[in-house]
Parts: sequence; structure tokens; C-alpha cells
Amino acid sequence: MKIRSILSVRTLSTLAAVLITLVCADVASAQEAAATGRSLIDLTSAFSVGLVVIGAAMGISKLAASAYESMARQPEVSGNIQTAMIIAAALIEGFTFYALFICSQK
Repeated sequence: MKIRSILSVRTLSTLAAVLITLVCADVASAQEAAATGRSLIDLTSAFSVGLVVIGAAMGISKLAASAYESMARQPEVSGNIQTAMIIAAALIEGFTFYALFICSQK
């Protein structure tokens, strides 16, 4: 991985948004709710669901990009590649739904 891709504007803006959110959540959750004893803001499940969705989207997009590139290089095996791509995408989505179910439980 090149250093320019790590320091791209998109990467740095995403990192800045995450850091600002974490700082604001830390300040807001410093106060405790008197009745329940829990913090006022609980972002654990929201962050985990977001990470699961981002990971699944990146995985499926890399899968599709690689499959389309290989189909363009060898059109005679495009049927086999497309079948394998659909099966792999279904497995990624199944795991994503399972992870979302686990992350959203409280």
C-alpha cells in the first residue's frame, strides 16, 4: 500500500469524522444517568453495525471488481466466474446479516 493512498483526502476526512465523534461521545457520556447508572450515550452497537456494513460493502465491491476484471480478460469462462461471484457474495451477505443480528442485540 502506498503512502499516498493512506494519506488521501477521503481517508483523512473519514478518520477526522470518527475522531470527532469519539471525542464528542466521550464528553457526552461523562455524565451518568441517575436512574439507570448507564451512560447517556451508548454508541457501541451503532459503531459495530457501521463497521460490519462498511466491511461487507468493501468485500463485495472488491469481489465484483475482481470478477469483472477476470471476465474481461477471459470471456470464455465468464459463466463459471459469475457463478462463483454470486455464491461468494451470498456468503458475505449471510455473514453480514448474522453479524448485524449479533451487534444489534442489547
